[in-house]
Amino acid sequence: MVESQIQWFRKIPAFGGLRAATLQWIQERSVQRMVAQGEFFFREGDPGESLYVMVSGAAEVIRMRGDQSVTLGVMGVGDCFGEMSLIDFCSRSASVVARTDCEAIEVARSTLGKLYRENAEEYAIIMMNLGREVSRRLRKADDRLFMIDRDGFAPSV
Repeated sequence: MVESQIQWFRKIPAFGGLRAATLQWIQERSVQRMVAQGEFFFREGDPGESLYVMVSGAAEVIRMRGDQSVTLGVMGVGDCFGEMSLIDFCSRSASVVARTDCEAIEVARSTLGKLYRENAEEYAIIMMNLGREVSRRLRKADDRLFMIDRDGFAPSV
């Protein structure tokens, strides 16, 4: 991996604080995914076997309420998504669909499992980073729920 790629990867919250050698190790075992506009990275209820880091494009996080799609957020360059399933081992809680043509790095659960066996300390850093990212999103959701409760309406995403 070129030094500039390592520096870019290091800026991703999930991978901050990792050694360059670990970032290169992860990158070498990851897959570049091209997802066309309108196509899904994954759907709500799918098994969660990987996380994604957006390299280019934008994607929408949605959940279904009956037959209606509700937007929970938008992912852009540098954003990480799909990490919840790697933490809680549950199926996908939402769908992610490409708003534009997208390129993303897919990091498989099995890759992180190998990292755990080879370097538990670096694995722990990733899991702490993922926990922080999920906490940030939970705080945002809490704030939105608070506004609904207080004002009787949902603020826009």
